[in-house]
Amino acid sequence: MIQRIQTVYLFLAFVATGILMLFVPLWTTSAGKPFFFMQDMVYTFLLGLTTMLTFISIISFKKRQNQFVLNRLNIILNLILLGLFVYRSLNLSGETEVSEKGIGMFMPIVAIVLLVLANKAIKKDEDLVKSVDRLR
Repeated sequence: MIQRIQTVYLFLAFVATGILMLFVPLWTTSAGKPFFFMQDMVYTFLLGLTTMLTFISIISFKKRQNQFVLNRLNIILNLILLGLFVYRSLNLSGETEVSEKGIGMFMPIVAIVLLVLANKAIKKDEDLVKSVDRLR
């Protein structure tokens, strides 16, 4: 059902990865220009994939196990994305291109926390359904 708490968590994760990332820069370059994820194809592809997985997970609310697996895959993709952001900002030789980190760099962390909370709620629902089936 759409009104379950995991749907709220998934919608918030969708907003964090799909909508907020359009307006929040990842970092500011040494020239003072904001760097958005759309300026790099790898970031665009990974953020598009995580946003798509979140949306598919929202609309597959009848299949709790499928939703759980999609969320785990989404967590892994967000960890990869976060690793790429950290690598790009910290491991450049010479004069670093990144002069100031933006809040957009930490949006995958917000999405991971929300996906973990959604998985906990899905597991709770699944346990409730199994306990009711035992009583029949």
